[in-house]
This record gives sequence, C-alpha cells and structure tokens, in this order.
Amino acid sequence: MSAEKILSNWTKKSYQPVYWLEGEEEYYIDVLMNFAEHALLTPEERPFNLTVFYGRDAEWASVINACKRYPMFAERQVVLLKEAQHMKEIDKLESYISAPLNSTIFVVGFKGKAVDKRTKLHKILQSKAEVFTSVKIKEGKVHEWILQLVKSKGFSIQPKSAALLEEHIGNDLSRIANEIDKLSVNLVNKKNIDEDDIEKYIGISKEYNVFELQAAIARKDLSRAITIINYFAANPKAVPIQMSLPALYAHFSKVYAVYGMNDKSDTALKPLFYFNTTSMQQAKDMMKNYGYDGVEKILLLLHHYNLKSIGIGDTGTPGAMLLKEMVVKMML
Repeated sequence: MSAEKILSNWTKKSYQPVYWLEGEEEYYIDVLMNFAEHALLTPEERPFNLTVFYGRDAEWASVINACKRYPMFAERQVVLLKEAQHMKEIDKLESYISAPLNSTIFVVGFKGKAVDKRTKLHKILQSKAEVFTSVKIKEGKVHEWILQLVKSKGFSIQPKSAALLEEHIGNDLSRIANEIDKLSVNLVNKKNIDEDDIEKYIGISKEYNVFELQAAIARKDLSRAITIINYFAANPKAVPIQMSLPALYAHFSKVYAVYGMNDKSDTALKPLFYFNTTSMQQAKDMMKNYGYDGVEKILLLLHHYNLKSIGIGDTGTPGAMLLKEMVVKMML
C-alpha cells in the first residue's frame, strides 16, 4: 500500500492494528509517523492514549505492554515505535504482531532498510500487518516530485527554480520538503515561486549555481564557467564538488541520450528534460558546440574527476581547482 493510500484511509478513520513502515526513503516514513502522532487522536485523547518509543532506548517488553493496554476515554490508543532499526531484540515483537489488539494502532518506523525476508518476523508482518516499503526516488523523477509537492501546497514554481532546488539538494526529499515549507511560509500575497525567492529564502544564488555552470559549459563560455567556479571556491559549503559533478552528469547524460533518439524534435525532447525549455535549449547548444564525440568526452571527464574528488588518483587538490581543470579540458 502507498503512503498516500494509508493517509487517505487514516483520514477516513479506517485503521489496521499494525503498520510497519520500512525502507531507504525516510521522507514518507516521517510523514506517516508525524500524521500518526498528531492526527490519529484528538488533542483531548492524546495525553492518555499516545505512547511514543524510540528504538535505541526501548525495551521490547515495554512496547508490548503499552500495546496491550486499553484506551482511556477513547475508542483507540496509538503506540509509535520510531527508529525501530536500532531496537535490540526487535524480533520479540512477533508475539504481539501475531495477535494485536483492535483498540491499539501500533505504528513502527524501520528506516534505512527492509526486514530480512528470510526471518520469521518478515513472514508475520506480511500476514498480520500493513507493510509500507519506502523506496528511494529515482533522480529522474525528482523534478516532477517537486512540481507536485509545490502544487499540493497551493503554489506553482518556475521550471528553472525547480531545477535549482533539484541540482542543489539532489534527491533528499526531506530537505526539499523543508525548503518548500520555508518558501510557503515566507511568501506573502504570492503564489508563484521564482529564482529570486529561491535565492532570498533558501540561499541558492540565481547567478552562481550548478545550473548556470551547466549552461556556461554548453555554450563553451570558459570565462563565465571560471567565474562561477570561483564563487564555488569562496562558498565551498554552498556548492561542493560532490554535489556539482553528479548534477552535471545527470544533465549531460540526457544530452548524450538524445543522439540515440530517432525523433529529435522539441516535442520528443521535452519529456526528457521534464518540459524545462531552458534545459532543452542548453542541450541543443551543447550538441551544436561539441558534437557526439565532445559530449562523450565530457561524460568521461566527469567520471574521471568524480574519482579524483573522492581521492582516487589525486592527493587532495581542492574541489574548485579540480572543476577548473575539468572545464578547461572539456572545452579544448
């Protein structure tokens, strides 16, 4: 079952006795846990009927005892076990999960992985619990996810602004959601998020960012590329090389993929670049200025300098120096 379906059921007051939330993507687990903690019970019911445990400190016997209590002045109680992946002897919960109370909603957050399918616990969960597995979002889907999240909050966002968020943060959905929340709180009498808002409230420069470096490389504008990299050097925490190289590779690999397409019309290219006309134009500039061999060379250089950035074949050259060296070789 999806996170959206679970939330929908909870909103309709349709509950299961046990929910097991697991997987690598923490964002959806946190969303469900937050809803369970603050919305499954009324404010009047919570003091007597909400119990929260943390896996690192929780004893399995205490968790089971809490689950077996009956609600006070309410139809049900809620027991949350957060960070359950750190809990010792978590398999001891099997006895309760096998025969849970209908008056208890037991929600377990098991982050970073899934329960081993070879274990008895896994088999019990499959038959007795509502299991949600939160999978890391694919990088190619982040842009669309940003647009949908912004829309769900009653806002719209310019494609380039969404691209800035994606390239600055990557696929960390929790961080992206926090930044969008920050924007929604600060924007007054305005519903469209633009680059100025991204710069003012999130701190991503609209002139000196990976998106602009990408554009400079596509145009073979070495002077502009070096200026942007100098900004990176002066603000190493804003755009570290470990962030910029994957972002550049993600875009340039799409450009490389265009050469394998029979239809290279704007209509065919738009979905590849998530309907971002600016990115699509950058791709066209790059193909014109570099050709197939040049784009292939750029991808190889990105791979080579990514290895250098993590210390393979390099003795600690600063990230900005590696970037400068790389873009010069790209444009030769």
